[in-house]
Amino acid sequence: MMRVFCSSILAAAFLPALIACSDGAPEPPPPLTQEALDAVSENAGAPKDQLARQIDELFTKEGLGETRAVFLMVDGEVAAERYAAGYDADTRHISWSMAKTVTAVLIGMLVADGLLDEDSPAPIPDWQRSGDPRADITLEQLLQMRSGLRHTEAGNPPYESAEVRMLFLDGRDDMAKWAKEQPLEAEPGEKFEYSSNTTVILADIAANALTDSKDPDTRRRAVASYLQERLFAPLGMASMVPEFDASGTLIGGSLMHASARDYAKFGEFLRAGGKAPSGEQLVPSGWVEKMLTPSPASAHYGYQIWLNRPNPDLEWPHPLFPDRAPQNLFSLIGHMGQYVLVSPDQKVTLVRLGHSTSEERPRMLQEAADVLALYP
Repeated sequence: MMRVFCSSILAAAFLPALIACSDGAPEPPPPLTQEALDAVSENAGAPKDQLARQIDELFTKEGLGETRAVFLMVDGEVAAERYAAGYDADTRHISWSMAKTVTAVLIGMLVADGLLDEDSPAPIPDWQRSGDPRADITLEQLLQMRSGLRHTEAGNPPYESAEVRMLFLDGRDDMAKWAKEQPLEAEPGEKFEYSSNTTVILADIAANALTDSKDPDTRRRAVASYLQERLFAPLGMASMVPEFDASGTLIGGSLMHASARDYAKFGEFLRAGGKAPSGEQLVPSGWVEKMLTPSPASAHYGYQIWLNRPNPDLEWPHPLFPDRAPQNLFSLIGHMGQYVLVSPDQKVTLVRLGHSTSEERPRMLQEAADVLALYP
């Protein structure tokens, strides 16, 4: 009898724990820190606690890499802004390949000025020599990364990639010259091949449209002044610093520096169809439409910008999330996880800057998608 009585006492003692285990209910998330709550504005257009938690997870969740800055704009207003330790609103972050989209806008302004024509063969004298098959490459094909040039972005070993050789090895002093010298590996227009070399060629074309001089300082001043007066100043992008190589060519495929706020301003400018906050049309709306039109060689790419369009022919995972956001969403994307995500339907621009490996980026991007999912 005593044994039965003791067994009953033990069973009763453990019963609450057994019920809790069998319940399967997830543990509630930890309370939000004041830092997480302070990052979100009172009129963010989404439930404040939910938005604060989703942004907090970009900074704190394991396996996403290091988030250094998040800046969110909704319907033209700041909805959230947060920085990791050591970074703030004045910190300039490297663009990496987000610079490509700025270069595409630069080309668009020159087309609008009548200095370039995207449908004509690219104005590169060396390609126009008799018998050179590169003579058929158009400016639009360069913009859409379908020139056919042998520009391998990633190599194994890395120093064999066209990007590394152009930026750091034998091409570094005159990057455009090195990029233009590469032969065809496919018929112009047929094959999509993402390439920083291609964007440097576009930057070289822009410099040559603005000045006949071969003097590096003159070329540098011509492009820097044009960008400042026609784009950066009207948008209030005071932090923007573009880099140039020794020949005076804009390193338009990978090296610009700006604050998170200024990257957001550029995203908003594209969402507005090329207009500045003042209402001034800085680049024709038709050019922005062309930028956001899928390339014939790749449904998820336009003019130097990534599109949230399904592409069943991809060898690699889609760089965005067409299953989780509107298909008219587009994005500037830079190496190691730099993103300016713009969703016109949701009236949202989300900037995420930091350092994430190729393994971490897909998980990090899903967290960014969770932020967007809070908006209808």
